[in-house]
Amino acid sequence: MRTKVGIPYTLYNIYTYVTENEQILWQRCMEMFHGNVSEQQFQTWFSPMRLKSYDAAKKELAVYIPSQFFFEYLEEHFRRLIHVTISRFFGSDVTLSYQVEVADNVTVTQESDNDVMPQVAPSSFAANQSPTLAQAVGLPEDLDSQLNPHQNFSNFIEGTSNKLPRSVGQAIAEHPEQMTFNPLFIYGPSGVGKTHLVNAIGLRTKELHPEKRVLYLSAHLFMVQFTDARKRNVFNDFMHFYQSIDMLIMDDMQELIGMAGTQNAFFHVFNHLRQNGKQIIMTCDRPPVSLQGMEERLITRFKSGLMAEMEKPEEALRRNILHSIVKHDGLSIPDDVLDYISSNVNNSVRELEGIIHSLLAYSVVYGKEIDLDFAQRILAGRIRVEKKNVTIDQIISTTCEHFNVKEEDIFGKSRKAEIVTVRQLSMYLAHKHTKLAASKIGIYVGNRDHATVLHGIKAIDGRLKIDKKLQRHLEELEEKLIGKAL
Repeated sequence: MRTKVGIPYTLYNIYTYVTENEQILWQRCMEMFHGNVSEQQFQTWFSPMRLKSYDAAKKELAVYIPSQFFFEYLEEHFRRLIHVTISRFFGSDVTLSYQVEVADNVTVTQESDNDVMPQVAPSSFAANQSPTLAQAVGLPEDLDSQLNPHQNFSNFIEGTSNKLPRSVGQAIAEHPEQMTFNPLFIYGPSGVGKTHLVNAIGLRTKELHPEKRVLYLSAHLFMVQFTDARKRNVFNDFMHFYQSIDMLIMDDMQELIGMAGTQNAFFHVFNHLRQNGKQIIMTCDRPPVSLQGMEERLITRFKSGLMAEMEKPEEALRRNILHSIVKHDGLSIPDDVLDYISSNVNNSVRELEGIIHSLLAYSVVYGKEIDLDFAQRILAGRIRVEKKNVTIDQIISTTCEHFNVKEEDIFGKSRKAEIVTVRQLSMYLAHKHTKLAASKIGIYVGNRDHATVLHGIKAIDGRLKIDKKLQRHLEELEEKLIGKAL
């Protein structure tokens, strides 16, 4: 029985006509979306999607989305993921359409490009299937490399934190026959661009050497295929397929921790490929030495080639990445907004992308231009602006500027009242806002001893209790220093 289901929605209220089973299937789709994108991407682009209807006879699936902008963005960036997921749970011949609300109770239908709907063919394998022997002996063009064409070297921004692995990756792609960097083990925290880099290596290799059989996959998918091969008694076909690869790119090796059978299978694949001069590239969220639960013989092999670390992007790289995203998507975001983001988001490239997407979504939905004030309000709960340490140099220069006193005067021996006040205020603020000992503060303020510094701090502390004018000066000074520390 088909029931009317009311679903609360952040942007509008909608009603769907679906069965309980169809709603369960859609929930599984959402879970698969969630597992294949970042948390920010899921909350921004997938969480607002709602299942409207499913016509089993016509194989037609309709989904609500909040705006035309959502439709265009989903089609450009996530179309393959959406269609592969829907195909898995609703069937490979289903067609997808989006219902976009343009006014109260008025919607328009946008058809998704169903050409990307996966069709099971002899030359490709699904996530829950094992490759066959026929695939193993196929021509290179018969193999779906599973590479993401959008993750290439042209949009991989180089910085200090990724310079080594990027340079090595280009060298491998240009000269895959050389085994200098085999295997290549790239490690680093999530979101720093490891997957992007290895996809770029694979794409460049295919571009320069189209005869090469290049395959990208996650370690988790390798495990799923291995388990399926054993269940279906086609393990030999599984091994023949992987032994036919010229460049094997495996992502997230930490997924194999504790999986003894899968590790053993990969061990034999690894040995065969390396002994036959085939390139192996791996990524991981930690170095080999930290892979507790991985067989020692595998760890030894991981360490036998080049281990290249990718670190969190430095501020200059973060800024360049943001400018690249904006330029690529033809967006209009002021430089001060990009500077604000790059200065305060230092975790990952993925987080930078998610923040840009969030700003765009809010801008479109609420019809607001993106400026610094808008960005700060929208991102208040997602960006933690870290307070940088105030330096004693900043304290001295700010205090002298505030009272229009030369810095060399407070370093000297002058006993003029206004000079003494500035000198002692500098000591007081340094004691309050830095971790420097009194003796260190004294060195900075004209090589004075720690007793002089303690006396100055005590003098200011006593005056603040009765001198309201000095209190106002101190408040103004601290406000200026806080501004410099943000």
